[in-house]
Amino acid sequence: MKLLFDHGTPVPLAKELLPHEVKTAYEMGWAELSNGELLAAAEGRFDLLVTTDRNLRYQQNLRGRALAILVLPTTSWRAIRQHAPEIAAAVTAISPGELRELTFA
Repeated sequence: MKLLFDHGTPVPLAKELLPHEVKTAYEMGWAELSNGELLAAAEGRFDLLVTTDRNLRYQQNLRGRALAILVLPTTSWRAIRQHAPEIAAAVTAISPGELRELTFA
């Protein structure tokens, strides 16, 4: 699966999501794109956007997209690292076009 990390997603998480292919918005030259532009650029090139923007569902029309979106509840690598197995399971289970928001207990 091809994953795109947005600006707030900690890059070290990529190592926890092997064997998936991970690129960052920065690596793609998309660091300056707005959310809508980023979604449009990623559509058809990536399977999943991993983001920390919990307002994305309210800011963008997500209907009809093939791109799945996984929303992490924090940008903190310390917190994310503790939940890496849960995140990896969500990546594996997510369906095309689905938006899934994780919460960490």
